[in-house]
Amino acid sequence: MTIPLDKINGMPAYSTYFPKPPAIYKGVKSHQIHFKADKNAISRVLPSCFEPSDDRLCIASGMSIEWCSNYGQFEESTLSVKCKYKNYEGYFCVIAFLNSKSSIPAGREIYGTPKVFADIKVGMYERIMYTNTEIANQSIMNIRSTMEKKIDIEQLPKTEHSWRLKVIPGAEKDTLDVMQIIDGKDVQSDQTFKTIQYGNGVVEFNPMPIYDLSDFTPEEYYGAYYIETDFTENYGKVVYDFLKKDTK
Repeated sequence: MTIPLDKINGMPAYSTYFPKPPAIYKGVKSHQIHFKADKNAISRVLPSCFEPSDDRLCIASGMSIEWCSNYGQFEESTLSVKCKYKNYEGYFCVIAFLNSKSSIPAGREIYGTPKVFADIKVGMYERIMYTNTEIANQSIMNIRSTMEKKIDIEQLPKTEHSWRLKVIPGAEKDTLDVMQIIDGKDVQSDQTFKTIQYGNGVVEFNPMPIYDLSDFTPEEYYGAYYIETDFTENYGKVVYDFLKKDTK
């Protein structure tokens, strides 16, 4: 008996490469550096459906996932830039580096997160948390931060919308099968914060022939945040579909 098409959630058809959401995350330790970058750097990586924000804020983050029900254990680093879509402000995920084999295709196919494979090391050196991201034995992004005082969740900067541009090329030349704006602001639920700390941090970007972010050298820093949390990852929301003529 063949496989009914309405029973296929992904490929391979008989045994999908990654499970469907929800995904349960336990023991997530993350830090994020808030900084201002050159407007030309932000414009270079921002799709034209978004408009750079006037304050030129960016977030570089690193995290260690101790256990995930769908993807196991892995590390991740990301760069997001503040921008506008229509009359709304939020952040666009420029790139996400991971050392996970199953989380990468899941993130790209489900949410449109621009995930790419890299060598990542997340750890602690005394009171400094670090995230090192390397490709081809070359450092591409390094994050360092301290934890100086405990704060409440209300003191975390509000990121509001969390946008991705989901793009899937077509099988035929010069075609696209999917082009959608996805909002991940409500993806997480059942979130439990174990600790939130404020401190200082720095981020370093180095030139690379691919995924080059060296023009994001920070012009000004606005602090660092350390977070330990558990949560459930659900589905995102399609904000706009560029390939459907009836969307407004």
